[in-house]
Amino acid sequence: MTDQLDDVRAAVREAYGARAREVAAQAPGERAAGVKSRFYQQDEMPETVVSYGCGNPVAIAGLQPGETVVDLGSGAGLDCFLSAQQVGPTGHVIGIDMTDDMLALAEQNRAKVGATNVEFRRGVIEQLPVDDASVDVIISNCVINLSTDKDAVFKEAFRVLRPGGRFQVSDVVLLRDVTEQERADLDLWSGCKSGALLHSDYAARLRAAGFTDVEVAITGGSEAAWANALVNARRPGGASAGMPWLKGGAFIEFLAPAGLDTADCCGVDEKECC
Repeated sequence: MTDQLDDVRAAVREAYGARAREVAAQAPGERAAGVKSRFYQQDEMPETVVSYGCGNPVAIAGLQPGETVVDLGSGAGLDCFLSAQQVGPTGHVIGIDMTDDMLALAEQNRAKVGATNVEFRRGVIEQLPVDDASVDVIISNCVINLSTDKDAVFKEAFRVLRPGGRFQVSDVVLLRDVTEQERADLDLWSGCKSGALLHSDYAARLRAAGFTDVEVAITGGSEAAWANALVNARRPGGASAGMPWLKGGAFIEFLAPAGLDTADCCGVDEKECC
């Protein structure tokens, strides 16, 4: 397991680090630029604030002024900057990423955007550099599937959330088991595919970590191997227990899993990536 974890992390770090270096060099092209235009109706962000996600988690998070938000796998910082606008000057946003090149790009973007209520921390999502019970909302955009220890991710998310805190992410889920060959393919791992959980397993693991009000809303037909998902869960406590979740938003658009090559191989109406 340790060797696999190291191999996967190295592959993911290199894949996304290469994209960050391309963007920082002001020559993003389609692969490096990602899929921001498909999921976000925001045109005021600099071109270097790219996204490689499979949705827009900010659109479902219902962020409120003054809240503290943590973004798991914050990349170039797009979701952090959008969150910062919603939580306002009394709120705080923390982006967590393990890739030095992405962190450097995010810091450059933070200076361009002028987001004074955003900070970026180096770390892995299985061991968050965040205090216990200090966060109101956790968001993430197509990152948790990249981890080889999802249970650790969910336990850490539960630990840092305050009672009543919300876990609201966009991610890729499986609609069928992947083969051993697919699971061992590091390109598929870094492309957000072979590391994904079955949608039912995703919900079960969140509940096992202690979360309640768990909801995994997926799209795509039963013949597709992968689908995007909007995932909602709460840490027990607080006044919001049992409250219904927002059902999407103006900026949400379901697609087949984006990965790094979505712009090259997936059309908006396609249900599977090539």
